[in-house]
Amino acid sequence: MSADYWNGPGATKTFTHPLRLEWLPAGARVFDYGCGYGRTMAALADAGFSDVAGADISAALLERGRALRPDLTFTLIREPPYVPVETGSVDVVLLFAVLTCVPGREDQRALVAEAGRVLRPGGLLYVSDLLRHGDPARYDADGVFTTSDGAVCRHHDRPYLLGLLQDFDPVREEELTVTTMNGNEARGVQLLVRKR
Repeated sequence: MSADYWNGPGATKTFTHPLRLEWLPAGARVFDYGCGYGRTMAALADAGFSDVAGADISAALLERGRALRPDLTFTLIREPPYVPVETGSVDVVLLFAVLTCVPGREDQRALVAEAGRVLRPGGLLYVSDLLRHGDPARYDADGVFTTSDGAVCRHHDRPYLLGLLQDFDPVREEELTVTTMNGNEARGVQLLVRKR
C-alpha cells in the first residue's frame, strides 16, 4: 500500500460507492478505514451518527477532508495496515473501495485482519469494492492492473472476496454498478459481514 499515488493524482479523485445506511445499526460507533476525504463519514454524520472517525494513508486526502468537514475526525495511517484504534472498540468498520487499492493478497489479508481486530465481537465489516469486468486481457492473474494515471488497482472475483472474509459470518450482499474514480462504469459488490 503506497501513499505516493494518493498524495498525487489520487488526491483529487471523487468516490461514489453508495452507502446503505439501513444496513447499519442506529447509534453505531463507525470507523472508516481508507476514508479518503471523508465522503462516507460526512454522510454518516449528516444521518445522525455521532461517533464516526476515519483514517487514510494519504495526507493530501485527509487535508482535503478536514477542509470540507472540520467537524470530523481524520487520522493518518502511518504504518499500514495498523490503525491507532483500540482492539474490540468499534461497532462497524467500513472498507469502501479500499481493497481495490491494495493489490497484494497478503496486504489485503492483513488489512481485513486489522479491521477484525478493532471490531467488537458481533461487530459489522461493510465492504464495497469492484469486481472484474470487461476486457480480461487488462488484468494479471490476480485482477491487478494499472490505470492511465498510474494507480495500481485490483478488481476481484466474488469467490475471492468471500474467501478473504471467511472468518466473518455473511449478513448481506448486493451487486451494483458504480462509477470508478476515473469516471468509468464498473461492476461492484457490497458485502456486510459479522465478526464471530
